[in-house]
Amino acid sequence: MLSGDPGEMPAAISSAPAVDDAALIRAAQRGDQEAFERLVRAHDRAVLRLALSLLRSPEDARDVYQECFLRVYQNLHRFRHGSSFQTWLYRIVTNLCLDQLRRRKARREEPVEGTGAAVSRGRLEQMQEARAESDPQRRLLSGEIGQRIQGVLQQLSPKERVVFELRHYHGLRLREIGDVLGTTEEAAKNSLFRATRKLRAELGDLL
Repeated sequence: MLSGDPGEMPAAISSAPAVDDAALIRAAQRGDQEAFERLVRAHDRAVLRLALSLLRSPEDARDVYQECFLRVYQNLHRFRHGSSFQTWLYRIVTNLCLDQLRRRKARREEPVEGTGAAVSRGRLEQMQEARAESDPQRRLLSGEIGQRIQGVLQQLSPKERVVFELRHYHGLRLREIGDVLGTTEEAAKNSLFRATRKLRAELGDLL
């Protein structure tokens, strides 16, 4: 049912191919399997990118990727036309990731990233890498900074972490994040504020 290589990542979360989602959804709701396959191909890479970015584990991301589209297949008949399919889809994958993150936090576990995993990086990490290109010492420092950032992100609550990554790693607006999480823009803003405050407290020398 699913297409694409789960190990291959897209350039950006919002860069799904330009397709008529509404027409494909209507056809799929009538039982057109090919239309559903085209809908999956239009969005599957963005779903995998988001899951891998949030979970930092290729294995967990693949599990979420499969479960997400299974739920889409099972519940597409409930989708309301006039709503944003992308928001509905991201809500499914984000809720699945939040469940994973909460279970990890309860067990106090974090995955070790696979050596071949392509993981999206934030603006600060990208800036540090660009500066480090011609300087071995800076390259070493860049890696250490990245580890520090990830360490602090793991200390955030699951919702704070998701909001921070959706805003800074994927470029979603606060209103979009609120829609994805099924909450308000103000609630998303408050979660982002708390996450940013915690990051600044731990990484004040870098920010």
